[in-house]
Amino acid sequence: VQLQASGGGLVQAGDSLRLSCAASVRTFGSSYTGWFRQAPGKEREFVAYIYWNGGGAHYGDSVKGRFTISRDNAKSTVYLQMNSLKPEDTGVYYCAAGGAPITRILVSSTAYAYWGQGTQVTVSS
Repeated sequence: VQLQASGGGLVQAGDSLRLSCAASVRTFGSSYTGWFRQAPGKEREFVAYIYWNGGGAHYGDSVKGRFTISRDNAKSTVYLQMNSLKPEDTGVYYCAAGGAPITRILVSSTAYAYWGQGTQVTVSS
């Protein structure tokens, strides 16, 4: 499975961005999928995950109420809508797929088998 993340950019605080993660295979539709981010000098941080059928989602505390994860399995694509962006949201955003179907571990990067290359998000103050 190859994942292609896109949609990053340079924005100002308070702006919005929508990230996309396109998968190379249709079996992506049966995969729990997540977004993580990594700021310079920091560890990779959980952002959100979504159930394989879109029936549920979970968010990191720092993005709750501002970010929304969604998916379109017909397009083998997962999205991350990011609103009210803050400078502390700056980092490289990675999508991950092939998550183990155990929700309590999907907040960990080790739960995922496939990773995209990342897309840079920079939020200026």
